[in-house]
Amino acid sequence: MVNRTPQSITDEKSFFRAPTHPRQRQYEALRAYIVEGVPSAEAARRFGYQPSSFRILCWRFRHHMDRDFFRDIAHGPQSQPRKDAVRERIVALRKRNFSVYDIGDELERSGPQRLSATAIQEVLRDQGFARLPRRREEERPDRPHPTADAIADVRKFSLAERSFTTHAGGVFLLLPLFAQFQLDTLVARCPFPGSQMIPAAHAVRSALLLKMLGKSRRRHVMDLVFDQGLALAAGLNAVPKATYMAQYSSRLGRRAIAQLLGTWVEVLRQEKLIDASSFNLDFHSISYFGDDPFVEKHYVPRRSQRRKAVLTFFAQDAEGQVFCYSHADLRKGEEADEVLRFVEFWRQKYGQTPRHLVFDSKLTTYEKLSQLDQMGIAFITLRRRSPALMAEVATLPRSAWQTVALDIPHRKFKTPSVVDQRVNLKGYQGVLRQVLVRDLGHDQPAILLTNDQHSRIKPILTRYARRMLVENGLSDAVDFFHLDALSSAVALNVDFDVLLTVIASGIYRMFARRLRGYERAQARQIFRRFLDTSARVTVSKQEITVQLPRRAHHPLLIDAGLIASTTKIPWWNGRSLRIVIA
Repeated sequence: MVNRTPQSITDEKSFFRAPTHPRQRQYEALRAYIVEGVPSAEAARRFGYQPSSFRILCWRFRHHMDRDFFRDIAHGPQSQPRKDAVRERIVALRKRNFSVYDIGDELERSGPQRLSATAIQEVLRDQGFARLPRRREEERPDRPHPTADAIADVRKFSLAERSFTTHAGGVFLLLPLFAQFQLDTLVARCPFPGSQMIPAAHAVRSALLLKMLGKSRRRHVMDLVFDQGLALAAGLNAVPKATYMAQYSSRLGRRAIAQLLGTWVEVLRQEKLIDASSFNLDFHSISYFGDDPFVEKHYVPRRSQRRKAVLTFFAQDAEGQVFCYSHADLRKGEEADEVLRFVEFWRQKYGQTPRHLVFDSKLTTYEKLSQLDQMGIAFITLRRRSPALMAEVATLPRSAWQTVALDIPHRKFKTPSVVDQRVNLKGYQGVLRQVLVRDLGHDQPAILLTNDQHSRIKPILTRYARRMLVENGLSDAVDFFHLDALSSAVALNVDFDVLLTVIASGIYRMFARRLRGYERAQARQIFRRFLDTSARVTVSKQEITVQLPRRAHHPLLIDAGLIASTTKIPWWNGRSLRIVIA
């Protein structure tokens, strides 16, 4: 008799050691961990779970331990009755060259069946249909179509006698300012592209007028393509469409944008809107929601996270509260150098460097601060609060703090306590003045750094407290000028859009300066009370008259000399503009 090792025809143990059913796998894994005492990580590895997923499974079992825990979950119906009922009709309509939206309209018109465009597209995709190519008008179903407006062409611009109503009556109040600072001349001095149909000045003027109306997103121009008033203000027979706006902005480079920015700053200086004694500097991240892999991630404060965004830089004149520099072509690693680019921009334009700069702690590095000091530029910034530094501040005796009274009328916290120190920091060549400030409205003390060794603490604190003006300006740019309104494909050149925001905010500031009591009002307030109005426009051989309806704030326009006076508009072939009130 020969003894042989018994062989198993079927491996019954694998049924328990390597279960295939999800519920059985959960049961075996939990039994190994709870009954047999197998460590959690080993049980997870043995049955194919991640350690964290297995811990969640154990938690769920402990909190929902009943006899239904391992029961299969009943799924809902796998059929789609509404789609199945009209599937054949959808296929028949597509074979007749109907689009998704045509099919939806036909289903709604022929019976109670109503499907969304997404549902119809899913049915067509399941049946193997591709997207329809672009069709000619004669290939489309016989149904009402959108009315097409005229194509923008300056050669077809007409000043024939007529009368019409416009929804953009307020923009005519701004045209005297356009004529005053000679926008056409400014654009002509810069390498902006143009064509015989739409010259460069007309293209920039059209985009700027849309920005003045709060129509930042390129598609919003389609709301006004039939408005004769806006086309007349731009000097065209019709407003350029959304496609043109996107294509035009894509033809602009940084050189042309920077040159127009420089000429605009000259206008601001001539109008004495820029004092140039001190500037507020800040970054702003414009969120991007597309899938372009070349758009970098930056910290977005409004969302408190790092995400895809376009990083922009702004410089604001502290006294005039107008933006005088912008740059939206920044890449990672270039942030710290942008303050030096602004200094170089100002030196090239005016032959001198800025005298005083105020900015946040993350705007640049200590090495760049040292370079500013060597150029003779005074600055005020914040020092980052490390745990060691805050522990050192907490140990200071009460006698080291002195109280300062700030002369800021509308500020809630007017009596902060301060400590004046001198420090040496790595990367900075020299001694910095460090001012510790508490009771300024923050939970933790603020730590100011400046190279101003001689001024009293009170003016330094007062000046830094006014740095929030740049935050207010950015808020107005976001809320009214839609600075953050990037489309999913970034259809507008971001740098050009930011430039339009800078110019538009400056024009609003010029306009507000003429209105008594509204000198510091924000753009959205000016637009709501004075510019958001319809008007009756009459074109005659001598002049163009714009008749505004009566409103409560019009006496301010009369006192400012904006009513009943005439202004010659260069792009109207010498005709004048006269604004009256009904």
